[in-house]
Amino acid sequence: MSKRILSMVLVLIMASTLLAACGSSGGKNGSASNGDKNNGASNASNNAVVEDTSNQYGDTGGLKLPLVDKPTKLTWMVVSDLQLNDKLIAKEIEKRTGITVDFQSYSSTTYQDKLRLVVASGKLPDIFNGLRPDELKKIGQQKAVVAINDYVDMLPNFKKLYIDENPWVVNSYGDENGKLYTWPIYNMNRDVNHGMMYRKDIFDKHNIPEWTNTEEFYQALKKLKEIYPDSYPMASKTKGDIFRDLAYGWGIGGLTYPVYYDEADSTWKFAGTQPQYKDMLDFLKKLYNEGVLDQEFLTDTPESWTAKMTTDKSFVTWDWIGRLDLFYNQVSAENPEYNLRYGNPIGPTGNIRTLPKIDADFSMAVSNNDNKEAALKLLDYLTSPSGAELITLGVEGVNFNFDENGKPVYPELADLPNVDIKALEDHYGMWVEGMYLNPDHRSVYYNFTEKEQEAQDKILSANKFEPLDPVLNLTEEETATVAELQTSIIKSMEEFNAKYILNKNYGDKEWNDWLGTAEKAGASKYADVYNQAQKRYDANK
Repeated sequence: MSKRILSMVLVLIMASTLLAACGSSGGKNGSASNGDKNNGASNASNNAVVEDTSNQYGDTGGLKLPLVDKPTKLTWMVVSDLQLNDKLIAKEIEKRTGITVDFQSYSSTTYQDKLRLVVASGKLPDIFNGLRPDELKKIGQQKAVVAINDYVDMLPNFKKLYIDENPWVVNSYGDENGKLYTWPIYNMNRDVNHGMMYRKDIFDKHNIPEWTNTEEFYQALKKLKEIYPDSYPMASKTKGDIFRDLAYGWGIGGLTYPVYYDEADSTWKFAGTQPQYKDMLDFLKKLYNEGVLDQEFLTDTPESWTAKMTTDKSFVTWDWIGRLDLFYNQVSAENPEYNLRYGNPIGPTGNIRTLPKIDADFSMAVSNNDNKEAALKLLDYLTSPSGAELITLGVEGVNFNFDENGKPVYPELADLPNVDIKALEDHYGMWVEGMYLNPDHRSVYYNFTEKEQEAQDKILSANKFEPLDPVLNLTEEETATVAELQTSIIKSMEEFNAKYILNKNYGDKEWNDWLGTAEKAGASKYADVYNQAQKRYDANK
C-alpha cells in the first residue's frame, strides 16, 4: 500500500471517532514524531559474529541477546513527562539488545492529540500504544501494523503466554480473521485493589465487631448512628458509580457493566433490570431512609467525602486500598488512634470483583515496516522474566539491591520519603506506560503496607472473588450498537436509581414501571449483543 493511500485510510479512521484514553490502571499515554526509521547508522558487516550474552541477564525466555546483528534504531511513543533517552533503562536496553530506542515522550494531557496527528499522517513510529481496540484492528487490516501472532515462531515469550497458556487471547482480542494486532500486558493487577473500609478504632472503641454479612453490616451502621446521632456512618465519593462498585456483592457486577455474565445459566444479562439489582437498591434505600447512609452520597465531592471520613462524621466507605494509609498519614498528627482498615464485602455473594490477569486495552502495536522484527523481539524481551525485571525492578547491583527480606532497595533514592513507581520513572525511566508488559511482582508496586497486605490476605484466604466474565470480541456493528445504547441507558438507569432511593414513595410499582422503560430503551437488545458474541466465542474455543 502506498504511503499516500495509507494516510488517507488512517485519516478516515481517525476522523470517525475521538480516541479514548487508556483504562485500568489509570492509563497514561505517550507520543512521537516519526523519527529516524533506518536500521541504525551501522558500518558493521551483516556477517559479523555477534556474541550471545543472554546468560548475563537472567531468564530471557529463549531469546538470544543481543536481539539484532547490527546496530538498530527504533522509535517508540510513550506517555511520560520526561526525556527518557538518557535514562538508565534506555541505555540498558541498548546494551543488552543492540537496539537504540528513540523514546518520543508526551505528557498524558497531550498524548492523545499527538497520537491523532501521527496516525493521521501515516508516519507511524515503530512501537506505540493508545488506540481504541476497534481502531487498532482497522489499521491492522489495512496492513499499517503487524499481526503479532503471525510471528510467534520468533517470539517465545509471547507464544508461551498468549498462544500456549492462554489460547483464548486471540479469540477475544483478535479480529474476525484471527489476527491479533495488540501486545497484551500480563499479570499487572494486584489481587485486591478496592473494597469496603471501616474505622476500626471507632468500631473497637464501642465494641462493635466487624461485620461478616450484610445484616451485620446494617446493624453496625445502626449502632454507630445511635452513638453518633449527627453522623452518617456510611459515606461515598463515587456518586452514581456506587451501584456499579457494589454490584459484585449482589452477583450482578462485571467489567462490561451494565451487562454481566450469569454463570448459573450461561447468559449475559442487563444488570439494571434483575431482581438482585432491586434488592441492592432496596438495601441502599433502607440505609438512606434510616440516616445511616450519607444523604449526599450521590453528590459528595472527594473533598467533602474526605472531611467526613477523617472526622467522626462517617466511618465506612468503599475505596482504593491506598486510602488506608493515606488517610492515616493525613490525620495522624491530630488523631494518632485513627485506624482505617479493609472490611469484608457486603451483599449476598460476599464477593468483590476479580481483576483480569491479561489486559489488551492499552493497544500496544508494532508498525508494519522494515523494523518490525526488531520491534517485536524487543517487546518479547521486555515480556520475559529478564526484561520484566529490567523495566519494573531495574538493574541489580547498579540502581538497586535486594534486602534480607527480598525487597528492592534503591540507595540513590534513600532520601525520598517513599520510593514508588513514579520515583522510579523519574530517576531511571522505569515503569513507563507501555513498557511494562509483564511486571515483576518483587517490584515496589507490590510492596504492600501492613494494612494493604491485610486486605490481600483477607480476600485471598476466603476466595471472595466473583468469577471473571468471558472476554468477548464484538464486531464493528456490535460495538456501534453498544455505543448507541450505552449512554442513554446508563443515564436513564442512574436517574431511576436516584429517584428510587431518595423518594420514600418509590417501591414495587415504580420498579415495574422502570422495567418497561428499560426495555423500551433497549436493555434486552444490549444484552443480546453480548449473547450473540458469546455464541461465537464458544464456537471458536
